Amino acid sequence: MKYTLKAIRINKGDTQEQTAKAIGLSVETWANYEKGITFPDVPTIKKIEKYFDITYDKINFLCPEITVKQ
Repeated sequence: MKYTLKAIRINKGDTQEQTAKAIGLSVETWANYEKGITFPDVPTIKKIEKYFDITYDKINFLCPEITVKQ
């Protein structure tokens, strides 16, 4: 199963602000990733993987609909 960025953030219990700061992004940039407006580059994907302890192949970057991990 793949999870959206919003879903993995919510499952961690973070706000957009907390996640953006931890990864070194602006809140606007993170929000755009969650909405599928823009997409992270490879170095940012690596930071996302490390922060959330998830591999990129488990993340659905193209679909902003939320799928919350049970």
